[in-house]
Amino acid sequence: MTGLPAHSPVMPQDVVELLGGPGRHVFLDCTVGLGGHAELLLSQAPVDAQLIGMDLDAGNLVRAGQRLKPLGKPVRLFQGNFSQARAVLDEAAISKVDALLADLGVASSQLDDPARGLSFSQDGPLDMRLDRTGGRPTAADLVAKMDEGELADLIYAYGEERYSRRIARAIVLARQSKPITTTGELAAIVLRAYPGAAKATRRGVHPATRTFQALRIAVNGEMENLDALLKALPDLVKTGGRACIISFHSLEDRRVKHAFADLARAGRAALITKKPRTADEDEIARNPRSRSAKLRCLEMT
Repeated sequence: MTGLPAHSPVMPQDVVELLGGPGRHVFLDCTVGLGGHAELLLSQAPVDAQLIGMDLDAGNLVRAGQRLKPLGKPVRLFQGNFSQARAVLDEAAISKVDALLADLGVASSQLDDPARGLSFSQDGPLDMRLDRTGGRPTAADLVAKMDEGELADLIYAYGEERYSRRIARAIVLARQSKPITTTGELAAIVLRAYPGAAKATRRGVHPATRTFQALRIAVNGEMENLDALLKALPDLVKTGGRACIISFHSLEDRRVKHAFADLARAGRAALITKKPRTADEDEIARNPRSRSAKLRCLEMT
């Protein structure tokens, strides 16, 4: 749509194939973002279809509403994270939905906004909050207040960073001289602490990538929110309905894989994807962000 940011939803054909169809009337997009997946699903849905959309970012909700309005189907948008899905459906007076989607990736529009501090490609405040109205601590707060052991454990657990202890030590030493308040400052500290930094950078992986991932996950409570969503799935999706979750790193995918397998073993769901679907080469060429995406789908029984 004219005037809206460029947006390429990940694995669009798979999402429509798995969640679409004549029997799907009520959709819950737990991470509506800029509305790309929602637009595709509503475009092929029956005339009486409706969509409930959620997002932590109020700006995303505005842009998604603009994108979806021309479709002429009921769309209700709520600010919140997907751990609040049950409360959102209650507010919308919906018991359960036919199709649920959660795309766990951070939107390119958010990554590219230096004011959010999610990326070190441009210098900006070390914030990382997707919702800046909720009073959660920023990444700068964590870097300033956590002790060395806590920082190392966080970077290792959420970033799977093998050099987490070296990086945590460097952060603690640096903050003794002055507060670490910008993404550029933190990235430079990690770079200096990282063995083989030049080699890693030549391979196209900045040494600070995993540290930034770990802090973003912690700041936004991403793992706790995902666990809450997975636990709530039987209470959100009706019998015969489907849930698709797209993850972008192994921490997320392991949680989704194990939760889906537990539901299948308990006889509460059937696995539609025995192995995760991934983007094909054409999509990766068009949208490099899709390279790490893994899509899993189940059907409630």
